[in-house]
Amino acid sequence: MARRTKEDAQKTREMLLDAAEQVFYEKGVSRTSLNDIAQAAGVTRGAIYWHFKNKHDVFEAMMERQEMPLEMLRAVVEDPDQPDPLGRFRDFMLHLTREIARDPQRRRVFEIMFHKCELTEENEPLVTRHRNNIKDATERMRGVLRNAIRLEQLPESLDVERAIIQLHVQITGLIYFWLLVPDTFDMEKESERVINAYFYSLEHCFVGEDAACGAG
Repeated sequence: MARRTKEDAQKTREMLLDAAEQVFYEKGVSRTSLNDIAQAAGVTRGAIYWHFKNKHDVFEAMMERQEMPLEMLRAVVEDPDQPDPLGRFRDFMLHLTREIARDPQRRRVFEIMFHKCELTEENEPLVTRHRNNIKDATERMRGVLRNAIRLEQLPESLDVERAIIQLHVQITGLIYFWLLVPDTFDMEKESERVINAYFYSLEHCFVGEDAACGAG
């Protein structure tokens, strides 16, 4: 019986996250209330409080649910004993962008994060979370690039910090733009071009203090 109760509780939690994801997507985070989520899930407001403290707690859980499948891939990429960190890093970036293009749920969550999470005082905890995620991603990238340098996959003179900024700009910009105007280009094909161009630039740009592609 206890096991059944636990399974039922988990199903209810997943149902609430599904409902929250849909309502956040339709109304935006600021305009969504716990009542909206409860109504969409077909449960009472009290059922939400059994699983979550508040709306921001629901949002956090929704984001974590999306991030969990990526953790195993990140572990492979960031393993200091990984013999091909650069190749695995490229594979990871391709996997992420393809998932956004192919998986409606992942696309919806990214659209909520990029376009539906308004920069308001109420949403400051979520904005802070996003900033912290960027800092965490930056540190992870720094480790991968330094490991690639150590294994001589990249030149020792690579400007790691500039290379990281460029990756943030290219990938975040690509995803943001596609979510805004999805019918204007093929996300999978364009993301592969962008990622290939980025990894080419790692070997030919960002090397030395003043080096840059096209500088003459």
